[in-house]
Amino acid sequence: MTINCKGQLIDLSTPKVMGILNVTPDSFYDGGTYKNETEILQQVETMLNYGATFIDLGGYSSRPNADVVSETEELKRVIPVVALILKHFPETLISIDTFRSTVAKQSIEAGAALINDISAGKLDDAMLSTVGKLAVPYIMMHMKGTPQTMQQHTQYKDLTKEMIAYFGERIAAAHEEKINDIIIDPGFGFAKTLAQNYELLNQQELLQLIDQPILAGISRKSMIYKPLNSTAQNALNGTTALHMVALQKGAKILRAHDVKEAMECVTLFNQLTSKT
Repeated sequence: MTINCKGQLIDLSTPKVMGILNVTPDSFYDGGTYKNETEILQQVETMLNYGATFIDLGGYSSRPNADVVSETEELKRVIPVVALILKHFPETLISIDTFRSTVAKQSIEAGAALINDISAGKLDDAMLSTVGKLAVPYIMMHMKGTPQTMQQHTQYKDLTKEMIAYFGERIAAAHEEKINDIIIDPGFGFAKTLAQNYELLNQQELLQLIDQPILAGISRKSMIYKPLNSTAQNALNGTTALHMVALQKGAKILRAHDVKEAMECVTLFNQLTSKT
């Protein structure tokens, strides 16, 4: 189970960690944290030193009811940071968190390695063909609606079954556009209630039937801190607990704010599942 990132084969048979770098003022946990080049580079260096395989760079917050950001503004936030990171850490595999094909194209041309699309191509008709032409790995997430409307779309008869059908259709569409390396993201917190998030995590192993690597993005989300009557800032322990569950249920990538702790989960999971 490998993906090709800029000519480098990444083996996902052993789980990897994707460190989150939001260059937005309004992300739910770290919005506005990295205000200048020094702070951005320090955070990237920290995540790489702790063992992140990927750095996921986002310039448009996808939290519920997030403000709409223009394409011009998203490009202004993202492209210079791609160049900055690669100037100082040229081997970094940068994932671009965007649903816009123009942002995807310009980011890959600037040196990014893969695209992480919360809409699986549904919010930009040109996304799949663009990624196919760029010949880069593609992360597709399950969501209904948009970040502004998704919490109005939480009606399912059978969440996991409908999700498998959704990914089947989107993967077929991606294959038509010659996208070879596909990763699926169940989309915890996107068009799902608190109870549905836990139903999904409890049944996540069923998504392995799709036969694509699974990315779990649960870091510090409200599905963790709301049951604990806490906040995103105090949700690290809960995140770690659910990261281990996600790994046991087949996740191959943990998308995390806290790379050190996520890597510790992966190390202990590997110890737990070692055949030797």
